[in-house]
Amino acid sequence: MHVFVCARHTDTVCLSAAEGAMLSLFVPHCPSSLTVPSLSSLQNEFMKDNFMIKIETWHKPDMGQLENVHRLDAETWKKVEVVYIDIADRSQVDQKDFKEEEDPSKYKSVKTGRGPLRPDWKKELPNTSWPHMCAYKLVTVKFKWFGLQNKVESFIQKQEKRLFTNFHRQLFCWMDKWIELSMDDIRRKEDQTREELEEMRVKDPVKGMTAAED
Repeated sequence: MHVFVCARHTDTVCLSAAEGAMLSLFVPHCPSSLTVPSLSSLQNEFMKDNFMIKIETWHKPDMGQLENVHRLDAETWKKVEVVYIDIADRSQVDQKDFKEEEDPSKYKSVKTGRGPLRPDWKKELPNTSWPHMCAYKLVTVKFKWFGLQNKVESFIQKQEKRLFTNFHRQLFCWMDKWIELSMDDIRRKEDQTREELEEMRVKDPVKGMTAAED
């Protein structure tokens, strides 16, 4: 079990935790689950409920100091390893994922004046009037396959941490694109994005972040 804690200026700090693999991250409560039996119909029938990824998120107005936000029982919580994610720490980003324009340690928002994030930003931020939030993500992964369970669950947890890190770095550096959006704007954008993604899924070749073990 792991808990990945990622802090963020303005809006989000992310915490993630890891049945063989639970992650814990913080936003108001946002549960989601993805059952992924396998990659083909034959394998789907074979694995049934033995492959599952579940992510539960709580957002809290803090810097990630809270423990066990998801109220796990004591025995389960003992198995959780907390991993802190600092979106301004270049060493936490894979070389293949790094983009200069998505580096919070260099980015400065034109519209808000926020940024860049200095090395001690997590200590400094609570002493300012700038809004901030921590996203606590509890990620539960189940992959029951003899001989592969630990390896696959560990691999998925590693990719979740990578995904959380990259996403929250982008979210901070794209601040000027979303800071003035209303809820109606966001809903329209969600609908538009959903349609575009569905069209891409049907027509376009596979693209996006690849999962690498190194």
